[in-house]
Amino acid sequence: MELLVKGQQKAYENGVNALDVFKDLDPDARKTAIAARLNGELVELMAPLHQGGELVAVGFEDEDARHLLRHTASHVMASAVKNLFPKAKLAIGPSIENGFYYDFDVEEPFQPEDLAKIEKEMARIIKKNDREERFVLPRSEAIALMEARNEPYKIELINDLPEDEELSFYRQGDFVDLCAGPHLPSTGKIKAFKLTSLAGAYWRGSEKNKMLQRIYGTAFMDKDEMEAYLARIEEAKKRDHRKLGRELDLFDLMDEGPGFPFFYAKGMVLRNILEDYWRQIHRKAGYEEVKTPHILNRSLWEQSGHWENYRENMYTLKIDEQDFAIKPMNCPGGILAYKRRLWSYRDFPLRVGELGLVHRHEKSGALHGLMRVRAFTQDDAHLYMTPEQIKQEIIGVYQLEDKVYKTFGFSYKVELSTRPENSIGSDEMWELSTQALNDALDEMRVPYTINEGDGAFYGPKIDFHLQDSLGRSWQCGTLQLDMNLPERFDMEYTGADGQKHRPVMIHRTVLGSMERFIGILTEHFAGAFPLWLSPVQARILTITDRADEAAKALKGQMEEAGLRVELDLRNEKIGFKVREAQMMKVPYMLVIGDREAQEQTVSVRDRKGNAHNGVSHEALISALQKEVADKALVQTEAF
Repeated sequence: MELLVKGQQKAYENGVNALDVFKDLDPDARKTAIAARLNGELVELMAPLHQGGELVAVGFEDEDARHLLRHTASHVMASAVKNLFPKAKLAIGPSIENGFYYDFDVEEPFQPEDLAKIEKEMARIIKKNDREERFVLPRSEAIALMEARNEPYKIELINDLPEDEELSFYRQGDFVDLCAGPHLPSTGKIKAFKLTSLAGAYWRGSEKNKMLQRIYGTAFMDKDEMEAYLARIEEAKKRDHRKLGRELDLFDLMDEGPGFPFFYAKGMVLRNILEDYWRQIHRKAGYEEVKTPHILNRSLWEQSGHWENYRENMYTLKIDEQDFAIKPMNCPGGILAYKRRLWSYRDFPLRVGELGLVHRHEKSGALHGLMRVRAFTQDDAHLYMTPEQIKQEIIGVYQLEDKVYKTFGFSYKVELSTRPENSIGSDEMWELSTQALNDALDEMRVPYTINEGDGAFYGPKIDFHLQDSLGRSWQCGTLQLDMNLPERFDMEYTGADGQKHRPVMIHRTVLGSMERFIGILTEHFAGAFPLWLSPVQARILTITDRADEAAKALKGQMEEAGLRVELDLRNEKIGFKVREAQMMKVPYMLVIGDREAQEQTVSVRDRKGNAHNGVSHEALISALQKEVADKALVQTEAF
């Protein structure tokens, strides 16, 4: 068979492996590759090749190859655990985003100090550089092997696999594990690893099953890269919005209402600022605002397709012996609002926004602070248009999303999600909708990736993935083109020809969920919000009680100017007051002593420790008003 490597083509015997081919045609790749792609498909370096084509070496930059390395690391960890705790039973050990884990059934729970012992044993195994050898067994022999090794969880997995499923194993020294692969050629390819945490996990994710012990870890090809990643993780812990929400008295979640957030006074200030900003930009973009009911009857959700396709995520109830549902989405209510009258093509495009509270039944294990909740406010909008207006409206939505994300300092990536398996509507509608999104993105020259099969059940969509200050990705805004619901709800408008026509509909969010966006902002800014978003913009601190009246007067002036100010008149040392305000992430601390009270000035300190003395009240208020008006992301020095 013929194999092509970097423009060099050569004939090889059937069964040759990629490592030997690279040794022959690309020696550098042999040293750096952790896997290969044959005609685009990922293959192990040691796997026998049975077809010709283009062979490309891949390293840690390849996402699939990263999973391969981390999956191998999970086997190394399992091998180390078995060496140290011979009675441990193996469950599963997959790679995950940025790492891996393995679940074990052990007599006594692992302790944090055990991680260091396991890491030391892993290092010994990696240094041995054992080969990862794949072999296949018939079902009866596979079960016998696992019985001999006393691995009941592996036997259960084998019995649950289809009869025609190939049962493959990997041997690494004395360690053997049931595994579909793929793996690195040997353990020595793992250059850097770290075990990060312990957790409990039910077998197969069911609380009816036994609680197992889960060890998490991560692995990299480069130690410096791993250290940088671990540093980001530590920074992320400091920025955890759940922790900051409590510390800054913004919001919290309680056991009495899992998935149902509490917002406190300062959190409501932040939330209302965001809602005011949302309304302002939408008015400028030609949107009107509506509010639709939280509870609507079953027939509506059957007509929309939610009852059939989304039922397990909906909260339902009975009213007057009829089935109702608390809305998981705003769209059907928005459609009823549209159908209240007959529209003309002259009314289009019609842009309608709604800050709508929705409820979705998320599994308890999936809940995570404000990022995944059961009750949240979607900043929805539904746009209605003629087919000729589709491209221009998509472009308009994109430009609005772009403006908002830049205001908060986010960069973002765009993803086009196509038809899912549970879709409704005709092939023709899906083809037209998907092509319209493609064409609009191409016309704007927006780079994007295709996410096959991840569209909404009623239409394809564009998703916006924000990049925060730690480089993490958050999916927020979405733009969904829909020709199906207008058909299902018999929506109409009068065209220029006087005849009835079907409108085209766009579903769209910008912030996505108000709660989730607040969580993202909290972590993005580490709680130190820019001035225009800060619940408290300045705190006035007095050095002696002789300055109290001047402080109160300044507070009145600033509030009259539209600024949010707190007073700290306590009989405490000024250093203590400043440190406390800094801990509460207050943007500006305004210190008033005897001299400042007499001169009607303040000493201004910002969160970073910069100080400006002798600032007049007028200059202070003017500078802060400008910083707010500009929605500046950095603090002013123009005092």
